[in-house]
Amino acid sequence: MNNQTVMVAILVALAVGGGGGYWFASRMAADAVNMAGNAEENRKPLFYRNPMNPAITSPVPAQDEMGMDYIPVYADADNAGDAPAGTVRIDPVTVQNIGVRTAIAEQRTLSRHIRAVGRIAYNEERLSRLHPKTEGWIKELRIDKTGSPVKKDDILLSIYAPQLVASQEEYLLAIKNKRVLADSPFEEIRQGAIDLAKTARERLELLDVAEHQIRELERTHEIKKYLHIHSPFNGIAMKVGAREGQYVTPKTELYMLADLSKVWVYVDVYEYELPWITVGDQVEMELTGVPGRTFTGRLAYIYPYAEAKTRTVRVRLVFDNKELLLKPDMFAEVSIAASRQIDAVVVPAEAVVRSGTREQVFVVRGAGKFEPREIKLGITTDGVTQVLSGLKVGEEVVTSAQFLIDSESKLREATAKMLETLNAGQSVNRSATVSDDMSMDDMSMDDMSMDDMSMDDMSMDDMSPEKAK
Repeated sequence: MNNQTVMVAILVALAVGGGGGYWFASRMAADAVNMAGNAEENRKPLFYRNPMNPAITSPVPAQDEMGMDYIPVYADADNAGDAPAGTVRIDPVTVQNIGVRTAIAEQRTLSRHIRAVGRIAYNEERLSRLHPKTEGWIKELRIDKTGSPVKKDDILLSIYAPQLVASQEEYLLAIKNKRVLADSPFEEIRQGAIDLAKTARERLELLDVAEHQIRELERTHEIKKYLHIHSPFNGIAMKVGAREGQYVTPKTELYMLADLSKVWVYVDVYEYELPWITVGDQVEMELTGVPGRTFTGRLAYIYPYAEAKTRTVRVRLVFDNKELLLKPDMFAEVSIAASRQIDAVVVPAEAVVRSGTREQVFVVRGAGKFEPREIKLGITTDGVTQVLSGLKVGEEVVTSAQFLIDSESKLREATAKMLETLNAGQSVNRSATVSDDMSMDDMSMDDMSMDDMSMDDMSMDDMSPEKAK
């Protein structure tokens, strides 16, 4: 083999080796480019949102009126899996910076406190208005001042009434007739005399003649010109309607007496508060005129009608008043402990995020991870809110900065919904891309036959050192 032949063989070997090396290097570079492209595609933003107004978005990069770039929004891997839509993951440093505080859902006994203004009134069951049963004249007025205390059976006044005198005479005659006919051989006559005496005595009782005066009449047989009117119970003379010497009739109100040892308090509650109260609820009351004292009573009655103008319902409260500190027509601040709930699940009231159509809380699912949870609320009192469903005892909820978390959660939820729409289109596009691209792995050295490399196209001049230079 001459030197020229050897040189040609060496050049051919170099050409083939160079072509294979170039193909291998090109394949590695292509693989790197594809991997970088896939990584870039995986981090391709779904859309861009306005940094000042998250509700404004754009499918392409943009700037707001102040020249600030829109923030790219990527598919969040934290929302994948079992995490509900809207779950937010925040860096612990950011959690501390925005002042996130939490509380544990507890179980306790609570009640709703209804506050209202009450008006003290008389106990209608212990209120008496005294009228004479007959016409007459006032002889002596023993209780003559409004506000005077009276005891049961105290003499209030003396009255002269012709009918009362005549009734006494009739009773004395009936008694005498009964005594005379007691030995009659006829049973009907004896019984008639007894019935007559009994009827005459009942007439005196119906005319409010005191029992002790009737007994004295029976004992002495002396007619009393002036008969007494007594107090029916212990109380206060709230009104004096007659004076000594005054002519009175059954229409004249002589006294209005009230027993103030127990008083009623009227309170108007609104319609939306009505379902929470029941008879027997405990009530507390404070008065400006009695500072430092809290009076305890109970709800005794709910009136079966509403006020047309105020749309309120009146309820009646009962309080003990042995010290007579509660005076009729005084105003008071009333708190009704209504709807007592046993073993209720409660959270701080500030933990609840109200959107108008639903209520929710943010449950801590891990370090910096917050899950939005829709709940059903019960009553709210003393800074805590009852949770009827959606939350368990011991779960941790966010009590501050939840509105910042809520805004981010809504964006995450909207992103998740958009992903559901975009995923289908992206999967189709990726399949088409893979099918269209020719993989270099499918190529072999057979595809690069030596026939494609014609030696006729090569001349010695092309392989000369001068050409190589």
